[in-house]
Amino acid sequence: RKRLGQELARESAVEADVVIPVPDSGVPAAIGYAAESGIPFELGIIRNHYVGRTFIEPTQHIRQLGVKLKHNANRAIVEGKRIILVDDSVVRGTTSIKIVKMMYEAGAKEVHLRVASPPITHPDFYGIDTPEREQLLASNYDLEGMRDYIGVDSLAFISVDGLYRAMGFNHRDAEHPQLTDHCFTGDYPTPLADRDGEQRTRQLSLLAEIA
Repeated sequence: RKRLGQELARESAVEADVVIPVPDSGVPAAIGYAAESGIPFELGIIRNHYVGRTFIEPTQHIRQLGVKLKHNANRAIVEGKRIILVDDSVVRGTTSIKIVKMMYEAGAKEVHLRVASPPITHPDFYGIDTPEREQLLASNYDLEGMRDYIGVDSLAFISVDGLYRAMGFNHRDAEHPQLTDHCFTGDYPTPLADRDGEQRTRQLSLLAEIA
């Protein structure tokens, strides 16, 4: 994860005074970003460890309440600063909006969001409780649209190629991806037979022919 942050800093440098992680998942990438960029790393957000992951909560109201209970700004670090927020991912954008607003309310001069994963444009069907595609922020907006929606001065995600470089690969093998990157590319490792009506119909037809 630190290498993801280093690659992210190489791909999307920006002038700032401090690098702040969205705790806890953004900490390793923020450490890497700070090391690569030479910008100081600070814990500008205090996290309540009794609140879990907000993106898997069942309703938007509970997710928003969870964000309020989960994070608090450290004004002494944030006030008057140009800050780079580093998070591990953006799913719906709920957490990002609240934290960015929190940074401005704590006196941040500028807020630049850097994300240590490519944009999540497709849901996962292999055990991670991600929302339907229409609820994914990156599935509904382009980069500028997401920046405006979240309310930051600038927004950047690590590229798919950058992700592979950080993981030790020279490039992504388009025919046989080395990683399960379907959430970023839509290239699922197995057919989504139970999601694709046409595929399901074809399979049932084949079964009928066999019978």
